[in-house]
Amino acid sequence: MIEVAGIHDWLAGHRDELVADLGALVGYESPSGDPALLAETLSWLERWIGDRLGAADRRELTAGGEHGSVLVLDFPGHGTAPVVLLGHYDTVWPEGTLAQWPYTVDGDTASGPGTFDMKAGLVQAFWALRALARNGYTMPPVRIVLNGDEEIGSPVSRPVIERECADAAAVLVFEGSAAGSVKTARKGVGIFEIAVTGREAHAGLDPEKGASAVDELARATLTLHALTDLAAGTSVNVGLVHGGTASNVVAGNAAATVDVRVRSRAEQDRIASALTGLRTTDPRAQITVSGEWNRPVMERSAVAGKLAELANRAGAGLGLDIGERAVGGASDGNFVAALGVPVLDGIGAVGDGAHARHEHVSIAAMTERAAVAAAVIAEFTGNLGGPL
Repeated sequence: MIEVAGIHDWLAGHRDELVADLGALVGYESPSGDPALLAETLSWLERWIGDRLGAADRRELTAGGEHGSVLVLDFPGHGTAPVVLLGHYDTVWPEGTLAQWPYTVDGDTASGPGTFDMKAGLVQAFWALRALARNGYTMPPVRIVLNGDEEIGSPVSRPVIERECADAAAVLVFEGSAAGSVKTARKGVGIFEIAVTGREAHAGLDPEKGASAVDELARATLTLHALTDLAAGTSVNVGLVHGGTASNVVAGNAAATVDVRVRSRAEQDRIASALTGLRTTDPRAQITVSGEWNRPVMERSAVAGKLAELANRAGAGLGLDIGERAVGGASDGNFVAALGVPVLDGIGAVGDGAHARHEHVSIAAMTERAAVAAAVIAEFTGNLGGPL
């Protein structure tokens, strides 16, 4: 492993530049639903990467349409398979948020929309590469994959991510850490729509002639919520419900949106079977289920554990106890893990407040985590199969 303390000293000497780069990136608002703002953000990112790292050997841009585009950049190195640095540049924050909540630095804390999720992680990733190059270390081939639709499920970027990560020696996802720990397991996420069609009738004159879609949906809701098994890491939440046309009409229609989180493929299969098996109690009513598993389960694997060991060994060289965790949220790392490719997630910022107004990162940790990332990346230099 490289001399991580020396890399960190170099990065710490450029602390103010990291802080300025983060401020510049946060200054570009990038809500997932605004392709124009996303394009401006990605254009700045590409120019900035070029300034920091030089010209890429390969550039591929996949247009996002109504979403953010996907940028892939390949940089040469010593080895046969690339290390992929994966991240997103979109945020959940709408245009105009910066006017109310500007980027601020107070001591060790930098705050602002998108700082923790995940613009600080992007800054750390590119400074990790720059630190290796400036300190004379040979690097493996590196592929950067940036997408602008992660916060809405990666509808455009998923096939690009899967294609570009399929041949990777390892994929490092620069999402924020879990209280400093890297993430070796994430839950799978499913979003499903439940639609019930009943039979309308006058609720006072002829209630028996009706078949209430609301009644059937209420029963289905109880059935779905009963599938929750927190000990197994499974939650099922009927979060949106609507139906009927008037209080004096037996409801002819009703619908709900269901969020499902699972920790294992076995639980994913159990919930999928239960959704398929939903039935109405009144034969005059019908129930249909649509939707999909937005992200597959990212179960902890032995190879993910080895990647976490590399990060922890590098962290120990700086006096850090990084650790590893399983978390409930999903990321683009879920797609990659499902391919059987080694993934280390949560190697980005140390902070808190993702999607919240107290979103912030530790500036000191930015230099530390960039040094840790640099050490992990360098481990793959010249190895046919990497250190795994």
